[in-house]
Amino acid sequence: MTEIRRWLEQHGLEKYADVFAENDIDLEVLPDLTDDDLRELGMSLGHRKKLLKAIGLIDQQKSEPESPSNRSLSPLPEREAEHRQLTVMFCDLVDSTGLSHQLDPEDLRTVIKTVQDAWTSIVERYEGFVARYMGDGLLAYFGYPQAHEDDAERSVRAGLDMVEAMNDINAQVTQYGDLKLSVRIGIATGPVVVGDLVGAGTSEESPVLGETPNLAARLQSIAEPNSLLISDDTHRLTAGQFRYEELGEQTLKGISEPSLVWRVISEAEVESRFTALHGTQLTNLVGREEELDLLLSRWRRAREGEGQLILLSGEPGIGKSRLSEALAECIKGDGYIRLRLFCSPYHVNSALFPVISQIRRAAGISSSDSKDDKLNKVEALLRRGSDKIETSAPLIAALLSIPCGTRYPVLHLTPQAQRANTLEALIEHLENLSATQPILIVLEDIHWADPTTIELFRLLTERIRDLPILLLITFRPEYESKWSGHGTPVTSLTLTRLGFDHGRKMIEQVTGGKRLPADLVERILVKTDGVPLFVEELTKTILESGQLTEQEGEYELTGALPSLAIPTTLKDSLMARLDRVASAKEVAQVGSVIGRRFSHELLSSLTPLNEEELAQALAHLIDAELIFRQVSVSRSIYTFKHALVQDTAYQSLLRLRRQQLHAQIAQVMETDFSYVAEQQPEVLAHHLTEGGQLERAVEYWERAGHQAMASSASLEAKRHFDKGLEVIGSLAESNECKEREIRLQTALAGALINIKGFAAGEVEDAYIRARDLCAQ
Repeated sequence: MTEIRRWLEQHGLEKYADVFAENDIDLEVLPDLTDDDLRELGMSLGHRKKLLKAIGLIDQQKSEPESPSNRSLSPLPEREAEHRQLTVMFCDLVDSTGLSHQLDPEDLRTVIKTVQDAWTSIVERYEGFVARYMGDGLLAYFGYPQAHEDDAERSVRAGLDMVEAMNDINAQVTQYGDLKLSVRIGIATGPVVVGDLVGAGTSEESPVLGETPNLAARLQSIAEPNSLLISDDTHRLTAGQFRYEELGEQTLKGISEPSLVWRVISEAEVESRFTALHGTQLTNLVGREEELDLLLSRWRRAREGEGQLILLSGEPGIGKSRLSEALAECIKGDGYIRLRLFCSPYHVNSALFPVISQIRRAAGISSSDSKDDKLNKVEALLRRGSDKIETSAPLIAALLSIPCGTRYPVLHLTPQAQRANTLEALIEHLENLSATQPILIVLEDIHWADPTTIELFRLLTERIRDLPILLLITFRPEYESKWSGHGTPVTSLTLTRLGFDHGRKMIEQVTGGKRLPADLVERILVKTDGVPLFVEELTKTILESGQLTEQEGEYELTGALPSLAIPTTLKDSLMARLDRVASAKEVAQVGSVIGRRFSHELLSSLTPLNEEELAQALAHLIDAELIFRQVSVSRSIYTFKHALVQDTAYQSLLRLRRQQLHAQIAQVMETDFSYVAEQQPEVLAHHLTEGGQLERAVEYWERAGHQAMASSASLEAKRHFDKGLEVIGSLAESNECKEREIRLQTALAGALINIKGFAAGEVEDAYIRARDLCAQ
């Protein structure tokens, strides 16, 4: 009771310390004392008034709408009071009073700010609203001012993240001592009246009236450290999404009736309850008959020697990849060569990344191969089109960073000449291959292509007019396509959304022909808005929800299907599926940080799972059709089925967690996958940058730029140097940073000269900046 004695001494009431101790009154109970309570303790009228005034100051401080860092809350929009369902969260730092005796006041302020910043970030990430900072805690609303169909679920997820974040927060405040910070959280859902309750402009702190906020506050007060308690209504709305412990009915102060209370343990480790009839096979193409016929007609022309260019655009999930797969399925008996190249958002500045990846796959090159073996495989690949490889082999080997030793003469070419010769060698190889069999080239997601890849395929379109080659390029609508065939016939095709009839056919395929209730089908069609991927994923989510039973070849609802049980967006749908794969979700998250494609070898270096656990987790992800597996010569490669699956998994991570994973990936790449640092330093630079290791990131951006220059990829080099300069700009000024910037500015000037010539103003600007830094 030392704390309460000290508090009483501060207010000249130390004579009551023993009475308070005998009645078990501490600082936590203090705010609940009434005048009657104090009279019963034997306090005089004057001392009662004095004590209640001091208690009022505590309440006032806790009601301040600012955190200790003097942040200002975003005001709620002025609107008339309204009746709505709201989920309310109260969270509080455990034993902050004890912390105040352990820390200097300024340090305490910093620690609480760190905690509240982290909590605020999490609440806002789930689109909640921080209504008030209360000393060392906060009050948050989910469902106001912006309502979502899954507000109860959002609040619970935010709460779990807050508990999980305490380890990271403790790591951030180690300079203040061996602190063991923990949090208590209470969440309740129910009807409230919210808004301007008195009149326009007179509302305070976005007031909410009703039992719900009181219930949330009481749940927080009885929660154990680092635990999350929720009301029965919140449990009902989130049932199936989390693991719970029922604590039974609790009598809570200020709540008229006993309340059934649940403790949230974790996200539910729920296995998928539905396995698609066709496994990982694609559903039949629906509603694209005309588009497929058009592609087939263009293929027939290409096969006869009239080269074709097809530009296929559409929003994410609209079916671009599925249509290209359907084309390949239809012509599989024609005897042709299929080349599929994937552009990557992580390699937009990696010269010819899609081409290099395709060559490595086609040649069967493994990182464990010796230099001679790699060169042998390159030669074998090139001989499939021609026996005359003396000129092309050293160029392609250089592109793949494979030393030729004494097998070929050293290339004495200017960067511009080597770049031009390399592009010509690649095109000649395709021309030679087309003399043996027709070729279908699919270049996916060109909106993420590097400049050299774009140039290569622009040159290719000028040469395929009289060749049996069909080049199919896919991209999103935001990509500005300015392609011209230069004599090669060009077909532009934009995929639109499906109508309701086609949507119903897709649903029937996903359910294996078993009918869903008509009203449920209509709700799926309305919510998915004709996007095929939305239809497919949302239907699978419903089938896995456990709220359907099969009766005589049809599905029936086991009860009323709550609106909250149906995700309203693809992201929600994918997140729900990620959550249901239990421990495999973390594997998907790690894979998403690596990239769209990731190897088993690299993934196993980043997860704490043993091989058996990792294999099981990957099997779960494959069964859930979130990823698919490709087996190369010496390793397994996993690819997210859709780019949006990767995006959802990546964005589900906390920013701090993402930063940690990027840093860990960079470390593993350096120690166990050194060839990445040697061959693709820009990849390592990206992970170092996102991992917050900025000084080392600058080093690799510089290295990537020089490597691109050596490959005559001046545009990519410029972007690498620019990125390095951008990172330097965020570092504290030092002589070392200035020296690095001098090197980058002069290197940037060299790249700009190759691109724009000596007279370009940007070249002069770079040299002037370097000169000024030298003067400093």
